[in-house]
Amino acid sequence: MAGYNREEMDGILSSYYDEEERVIAIMLLKVDTKEADIIAAKVSSFEQARDVFLVTGDTDIVCKVRFGSYNEMKTFVMEKLAPINGIKDTKTLMVVTPYKEQGKIVEGGD
Repeated sequence: MAGYNREEMDGILSSYYDEEERVIAIMLLKVDTKEADIIAAKVSSFEQARDVFLVTGDTDIVCKVRFGSYNEMKTFVMEKLAPINGIKDTKTLMVVTPYKEQGKIVEGGD
């Protein structure tokens, strides 16, 4: 959301997501190419990471992650991803409505 600083965005998202509401996100990582395999293995070791892929294109690593709350996701990014050497940039896409996961239609997906 253009025009908001990081603290304002955090406040907006924290108020939108109930503390008990689970969060599914797709994280796109740009990394130092020489370190891609090491970084992918490190990200794969986190229990929150459900799927991790080394990909071609503008993004180097794509991972699907699950959290019990928005604050857990924030902590993950700040305390687990940020310290990893070789990660140049991250983009987090929070899932609004899943329609199909692991090859199965998800109830509630309109």
